[in-house]
Amino acid sequence: MDIKRARVVVVEDEKIMCTFVMGNLRRLGILDLFAFEDGASAMRELPNLKPDLIITDVHMQPVGGIEFVRSLRASPHSQLANTPVIFLSADSSAATVGEVLPLGVAGYIVKPPSLAAMDAKIELALNGPKGSKPR
Repeated sequence: MDIKRARVVVVEDEKIMCTFVMGNLRRLGILDLFAFEDGASAMRELPNLKPDLIITDVHMQPVGGIEFVRSLRASPHSQLANTPVIFLSADSSAATVGEVLPLGVAGYIVKPPSLAAMDAKIELALNGPKGSKPR
């Protein structure tokens, strides 16, 4: 998939970081963007949005990223349950990374994300490793 045509949902409770991430996504040419402040508000809207990719923070209130992705993976909508997810967090501890990887995530980016890191992780999440067949 051409990342410029992707529909991306960003779930981030820090307004400054959300603005930064959305700006980086626009610099990459992604314009079909939606932002939510926590996992609960995102879950309510995701069935209607049908995103190609979700980028979510780990630590948020009242519904954090880990709980949000667990709910997403349990969704009765198979397209939604299988949506690629990239975690974005300032927390790079082995414990946190170890907790999110079993959730079937497409990547983990440490804040603040560089444009190159975002581009590489999004490309991988949407198209798989170079040389593999697109989904």
